[in-house]
Amino acid sequence: MGNFSIYLLPMLLIFFNYTLQMAESAAAQNPSATDFIKTSCSATRYPALCVDCLASYANTVQRNEQQLAEAALEVSLSRAQAASTFVYQLSKFKGIKQREYLAVKDCIQNMGNTVAQLSQSLKELGGMRVLAGQNFVWHVGNVKTWVSAALTNENTCLDGFSGPAMDGNVKISLRIRVLNCAQVTSNALALVDRFAARHKAHLP
Repeated sequence: MGNFSIYLLPMLLIFFNYTLQMAESAAAQNPSATDFIKTSCSATRYPALCVDCLASYANTVQRNEQQLAEAALEVSLSRAQAASTFVYQLSKFKGIKQREYLAVKDCIQNMGNTVAQLSQSLKELGGMRVLAGQNFVWHVGNVKTWVSAALTNENTCLDGFSGPAMDGNVKISLRIRVLNCAQVTSNALALVDRFAARHKAHLP
């Protein structure tokens, strides 16, 4: 596990540096859309992370609330898929303690459910472009239910590693990935809520 930790940090730094460069490039190309993203992200729990994740979508999002919510769900799904794969790989490490192994196994199931729920929510949201009235309310309710369930599963995974008895490289490595997923999913849920509230305000 020691060698694993040595290689993990540089990989994460490279990933986040690349993400930041992409965000800065998009901001330079479309300042109006980027301002819209920043304003929207101010309503989330982790606004700086929100902007970092979504600035590269500026040209696609423009100033569209639904497109922004979809982009946020795409980011959340992508990170959940990567985290799910990472957690599965953790279960294969030699030397993992029995208590850690059992917690990782539970987390594998939680993250699998998260991926399925985010996939379903993204599909549902993408099909809502022509909906109005009660149809809109029902479908957006489904989206929020699935995203909320995904966030619950991510937090349940983290809860399985609570307490000093679980401290170690496995917990540290897993927490980096899953906590980031939970924060991104929380932001996505806030943006879905924002889109729903603004859309419903204009319904007849």
